[in-house]
Amino acid sequence: MKQERAERTRAALIEAAAEEFAEQGFAGTSVMKIADRAGVTLGAVYFHFRNKGELARHIVAGQPELVVPPNPSRGLQHAVDVTLTWACQLPESPVLRAGARLVWEQEQFTPAEDNSHRQWTEIILEDLRTARTMRELKAGTDVEALARVVVNACTGAQMHSFVESAHADLPRRVEEIWECLLQAVAVPSAVKRIEFGEARGRVA
Repeated sequence: MKQERAERTRAALIEAAAEEFAEQGFAGTSVMKIADRAGVTLGAVYFHFRNKGELARHIVAGQPELVVPPNPSRGLQHAVDVTLTWACQLPESPVLRAGARLVWEQEQFTPAEDNSHRQWTEIILEDLRTARTMRELKAGTDVEALARVVVNACTGAQMHSFVESAHADLPRRVEEIWECLLQAVAVPSAVKRIEFGEARGRVA
């Protein structure tokens, strides 16, 4: 019973912290606000997390676990599906919204080598390496640079989308990124096979 209660408290703290970070950013969030939102004491917060920085790091590091495409795929299609799943889920997920907001302030709570840009770049890079072995990419394509471009473009897309539509048009913006990039880096047969649309990213 104690373990179950502790797990529920931890989950409530993560949810509350994500909502606070998404709304107020890292600097505007306090441990007291997180505790109040979660309905727990300060002592309960510090039992699970040393400070708000540790909470922020946990939320950022845990984002990829939430982004699981609904359809099986490999290579370029999987890279597309990961980004579309992220884009479709972000408006409804406090943790993903928090990650989108915290990307502006992550130098305050995480070392450069562990930042979310590098985390997502490694995820996309793995798919691009698979795409290379599947001969989906044009000869000479720099997959490391391409992975960085995808992540940088998606980061910029979510920032503009937040300002202009509260992320409602983010999936379409991500599709536009890929439509442009694929023409430049993928072989024609691979471009023809790529599928877009909410079905590729919307988890039932």
